[in-house]
Amino acid sequence: MPVPHLEIRIVQRSKGSSAVAGAAYQAGEKLFSEYDQKSKDHRRKQQEVVYTEIMLPTNAPPEYADRATLWNSAEEVEKQWNSQLARRFVVALPREVPLEMCPQMLQEYCKEHFVSKGMCCDFAIHDPDPPGHNPHCHIMLTMRAIDENGKWLPKSRKVYDLDENGERIRLPSGRWKSHKENTVDWNEQYHAEEWRHGWEVIQNKYLELSGSAERVDMRSYERQGVDVIPTVHMGAAVSALERKGIETNIGNLNRDIKAANRMMNAIRSTIKNLRNWIADILEATKEAIAEAQAEKENASPNLSNLLRDYMNLRKAERSEWSRYGQQKGTADDLKAVSKALIYLKEHELFTLEDLDTALQGVNQKTGTISKEMKTASNRMKIITAIQTAVADCQTHKAVHDKYIKIGWKTRQAAFAEKHKDELTAYNKAYRTLKKHGVDLNPKTLQYIMGHSDISVTLNVYTHVQFDDAQAELLRVAEA
Repeated sequence: MPVPHLEIRIVQRSKGSSAVAGAAYQAGEKLFSEYDQKSKDHRRKQQEVVYTEIMLPTNAPPEYADRATLWNSAEEVEKQWNSQLARRFVVALPREVPLEMCPQMLQEYCKEHFVSKGMCCDFAIHDPDPPGHNPHCHIMLTMRAIDENGKWLPKSRKVYDLDENGERIRLPSGRWKSHKENTVDWNEQYHAEEWRHGWEVIQNKYLELSGSAERVDMRSYERQGVDVIPTVHMGAAVSALERKGIETNIGNLNRDIKAANRMMNAIRSTIKNLRNWIADILEATKEAIAEAQAEKENASPNLSNLLRDYMNLRKAERSEWSRYGQQKGTADDLKAVSKALIYLKEHELFTLEDLDTALQGVNQKTGTISKEMKTASNRMKIITAIQTAVADCQTHKAVHDKYIKIGWKTRQAAFAEKHKDELTAYNKAYRTLKKHGVDLNPKTLQYIMGHSDISVTLNVYTHVQFDDAQAELLRVAEA
């Protein structure tokens, strides 16, 4: 079944990220960054890279077809410490579409939504080992438009504010009142909706071309109106541990979520079948029921009698079938009705009124479970962020401590420039821990990292325990 995964994020210099490094990673190449004068070597990823391509708008210089030239140029024009360098996508590819058709699918998608709008597009298709289990594509896009001469345009321009007479407005300082306007609208939120929908359309087109009956819907479960709890994205590292049989917190949470979804679906399916049968019986025997209601107006129909009537109705419908077909149909009905009768007896459901009351109770329980799972999912994201931050603090603590101990400002500044990435990562991790109220004492951090069950260490419980009644409903429904 196709996976509706599309992740969008911005490569930002303020977070220590590099467009050249990102391009080297997704292409599985070694590229030299002119910004920090370092080589970004990701040739270890080369074995999983199936296809790469750079697509350029008509006014882009032809030399930008070279990956190093393109992304070094994109970084060179950005002068600010917090510049946005590139936009990155990670999209899951449908396994039902043959891998050899995926380059054409990506070309069509990128040309329509990115290249035709003036962006330079660099994409790479990955098929990690074992082949076929997680085909996906990385897409990198430039953030600036290019003019007719092949030069990068500014991201924004100054526009003077005008009064009602169309005249510029002078401020008390003597300057003219003005504001900034973006030269392109690529960062607007509505584009993300367009890009997600466009990816849905192109996937379904190629699923149809490949002869698959599967279709993908990029909307969230909530927007689709589907009462299903979404699982948490595990990422490459966690997925690798799970494949080796090593249980992780996120993996355990996802197993709990899947169990809850199976339970709710089984319960809904059981009760839906009962109600469908009863609706058929009521429709076919409404005259008889009307007479019975006249005798006992306030009584609710007996479910066992209705199921018996349903058996007789089904038998009459098969009167023109072959003898074998009649016998097989009767046997199948007996099995289904027997399960229904067992369910009704064990849960003391005798009338339609009882069934409606039970259904309301199940809906309340499933709502509670759904709420607990969503809470656990949010807590797991916080746990993962804290765990990552603790690891980063420990990794870069020695560099940070050495930086603090340097007394001379010039030496300290030189040290900071040399170890910019390490100090940025440490400060970011420190702020994350501070935000979540984690004790920053070194002994506490060491204790957290020393315990594999982070959920217990941080007093965050991600596993939802089902009560006996819910477990019993699941057992009966799955039977």
